[in-house]
Amino acid sequence: MKPDMNQIAARVVAQATHGEFVPMPAEKPKNRAAVSLGRLGGRKGGPARAASLTPEQRSEIAKKGAVARWGEKT
Repeated sequence: MKPDMNQIAARVVAQATHGEFVPMPAEKPKNRAAVSLGRLGGRKGGPARAASLTPEQRSEIAKKGAVARWGEKT
């Protein structure tokens, strides 16, 4: 996991005030097989779902997505 801004700031303060170096924890390696399977499923799933929907269903889904992203404009 990448460090967030608070973790970085805490390291900087600790090093500046106490002169101590606090190493960042090592990231866990990802399982390559799981990553490739997840990517494969994602690449197949979207187009397969879109092909199975009617134009009206796709339009309704797109409208819901727009409202969720930008809010209701009334």
